[in-house]
Formats: sequence, structure tokens, C-alpha cells
Amino acid sequence: MTIYETIKAAISVKQAAEHYGLKANRNGMACCPFHNDRHPSLKLNEEYFFCFGCGAKGDVIDFVARLFDLSSYEAAQKLAADFGLDPKPPTAAALPMPKHPYIRQFREDEMMCFRTLTDYLHLLEDWKVRYAPKTPDDALDDRFVEACQMFDHIEYLADILTVGGLEERVAVVDELMKDGKITFLKDYSARKKKEVAHHGEEPENA
Repeated sequence: MTIYETIKAAISVKQAAEHYGLKANRNGMACCPFHNDRHPSLKLNEEYFFCFGCGAKGDVIDFVARLFDLSSYEAAQKLAADFGLDPKPPTAAALPMPKHPYIRQFREDEMMCFRTLTDYLHLLEDWKVRYAPKTPDDALDDRFVEACQMFDHIEYLADILTVGGLEERVAVVDELMKDGKITFLKDYSARKKKEVAHHGEEPENA
């Protein structure tokens, strides 16, 4: 059995996707990380994935190769290492991890940045609608103003992490990780989401 056959027999696409941070609903649908997906359009099956939005498709190795910009062989090795498989000792377990610890850290940082940016984007999308002025004479809500000012920039950064080249993505992740920017944004989005949930009925009852 080859490394590819071993991986595909042991790990489903859905398992891998959830391991690397995607959240699937009970129908196996998730927001696609390969394009700017605002509503779940990625179908995660046991043996393959398919995006109804951008057309991305393949098996579990294709998914990880695309997600982390790896060759098929590198993707298979990553899956073997991350899921504790050892199809071909010593190369599968020994090659990627000790030699390239920075790459592994970068992948984790990149995924965290991408999740935080998309969470904030969803919040801004909601604010653009929820707090939009009802008439031209209404005072502008600070959240509506923030959504108008920040949405395009945050969407641009998320797009780079989705389809940008390696150098572009490294530059964005480095900038976001600097001085705790992404940690602040993550905490800020979580706090604001709770406020929206708590006061969710206010705009309609006002």
C-alpha cells in the first residue's frame, strides 16, 4: 500500500478539514477556504470534497495540498505526521517536522489569521445591514461607520491568505502577528459578537 492509499484509507476529507479549523454543519457543508465564501458552499464527504462556489474538488490529499500550498507528497506527509500515521518510516515522520519547524508554525499562524479575519468580516457584514441609517437624517452608528471603513481592507487581507502567493501570505501573516494585532482583533470580534447577540433585538424594537 502506498502512502497515498494509506492516508486516504485512514483519514476522511471531513476529518482533515475539521482538524485544520473548518467547521462543517450537520449536512457536511462548510465555508470554502479557497475563495471568499460568505455562505457554506463546500461539501465535505468521506472520500472527496466539492465547492459549489469555486468548483474546487478532490480527495483528502488534494484538500490539504491546496489548503497549505503543498505538493501531493508533502500533503500526504503532513497528514501522516498530524494524524500520527507512519506509512513509510523513517521518511514520513522524520522529514517535515524537525527540518522545518518554522513552516509548521507559519501554517498554524496563517490558519489562525484567516479564521480571525473571516470572523471579523462576518461581523462587519452584519453591522453594515443592522446599523445602516434608516433615513438620510439619521446619525451614523459607529459600528456602521467601522464596517464601511474596514470591510474592503479586511476582505483584501483574507483574499491574499486564500489565493495569494507564498511571499504575499508570509508578509500578511507577519504583519498581523506583529505586536499582537491578530490576537487583539480575535478578542475584539468575540467581544462584539457577544454584544450583538445580547442586544440583537434592539435595532428592530427601537
